[in-house]
Amino acid sequence: MRYPLITVAVILIMCRPLSAQVADSAKFQLTEPYYFHLGYLKTDTAMLIDVREFFEYKRSRIKDAVNIPASSSLKKATDTIAHNCALFLYCTTDSRSNWVAKRLYDLGFRKLYSLKGGIVAWKKDGFPMEKKRIRRMKKEGLRDHTN
Repeated sequence: MRYPLITVAVILIMCRPLSAQVADSAKFQLTEPYYFHLGYLKTDTAMLIDVREFFEYKRSRIKDAVNIPASSSLKKATDTIAHNCALFLYCTTDSRSNWVAKRLYDLGFRKLYSLKGGIVAWKKDGFPMEKKRIRRMKKEGLRDHTN
């Protein structure tokens, strides 16, 4: 062979596309607001999860969203959720929801969707927000919806 170093480089470059998909990108789907909303509405067993902190969640949220903060114990918080349930996650910009999606994948969940651009993109695209006041119950840690 005349150019062994170039040949090896070409072979390595050609084999790279044959390698497996990057692990993080295979764990969840980063979805635009329209398709995120459509997917949630079309899926029979779906759960909408706001991974922001409670003080953020209580100000405004997507209707029917459940608050499971990224800072909480995800294992404990998701013990009662079926692993075949589609989980639609969002936060402010999508960084926390992507992080939570990766953790949920490690816990055995496979139908994971993260809102691309987070609630900022959701609002920008004109989707509705729920702003009903919420207060935290003291003893049980439950949330109470009040008008």
